[in-house]
Amino acid sequence: MTRRGLLSRLAGDERGLSAIEFALLAPILIAFYFGMAEFCQGYMAQKRMGHVSAMVADLVAQEEVVATANLDDIFDIGGLIMKPFSTTALKQRVSSVTRTAGVAKVVWSRGDGMTSRAVNEVIVLPTDLIANGESIIVSEATYDYDSPADYLMPGVTRFSHIYYLRPRTVDSVACSNC
Repeated sequence: MTRRGLLSRLAGDERGLSAIEFALLAPILIAFYFGMAEFCQGYMAQKRMGHVSAMVADLVAQEEVVATANLDDIFDIGGLIMKPFSTTALKQRVSSVTRTAGVAKVVWSRGDGMTSRAVNEVIVLPTDLIANGESIIVSEATYDYDSPADYLMPGVTRFSHIYYLRPRTVDSVACSNC
């Protein structure tokens, strides 16, 4: 009777059930938490890189004439926008493109970490972005995001963004020494 009474008492005992459930769920919840934190960091890096591309195009589009020193300063501002992320993985390029006879060609280009486009290089623009004789500023940025928690995202993720903006004060922004 004592053995049977002991087994029936243990079968109905639920005092340790919550601890066992927590022990089973805790690793999953902790991994989910760290995964979401890492996703948010990557997303923030990607958004900042997009802001860099837009800001570079905006600052260049406001000028009538730029020089390589001006463009280098604008690229430096782009690096400041990426903070607190490392700027060594940020690559930028800005180009002035004009459509002539239905073909968009580069007028001038300057890169920071990216090679400049060649003058008269044909570039593919979105359909109906500019008409013949019109100009546009094309700003490109890429960022190689390396996760600080390599066990969740072991490889490097490359983000890229292209931003198009028409010159604001002139028909075409000139570069004095590009």
